[in-house]
Amino acid sequence: MGVHNIMRIKIGLMSLFLLEVSLVLGDIGTATSYHPPYTPTRCNGNRADQFPAGNLFVAVSEGLWDNGAACGRRYRLRCLSGSGRRPCKGGTVDVRVVNYCHKRPCQSTIALSADAFSQISRSSMAKINIEYIQ
Repeated sequence: MGVHNIMRIKIGLMSLFLLEVSLVLGDIGTATSYHPPYTPTRCNGNRADQFPAGNLFVAVSEGLWDNGAACGRRYRLRCLSGSGRRPCKGGTVDVRVVNYCHKRPCQSTIALSADAFSQISRSSMAKINIEYIQ
């Protein structure tokens, strides 16, 4: 193999590495799903108008809760990987924070409503790795 071909391979590998790095724009965490009853929430109690259309909402863990300042924040989430066979659907889902994770310790960075979780994952019971950005 000539020097020219070796250089071409090195440049190709570096390009692939840079492409992979550029695809991750947000923070990395984990996600699980949670199911009704969704009220009362820590953000707005029993108010029905707190839930966005399509029930695309989440509860966040301590790291994102920020003493309640997280209420109403919006995040875009993307499934990266998880256990099982091909858990990710591809694409993203936009969600609103309406709650603080009920379980201690929280099982994931973000707990998605069942409807939101089904937008990005094939399995409703999986724990997935996600990328999220506010």
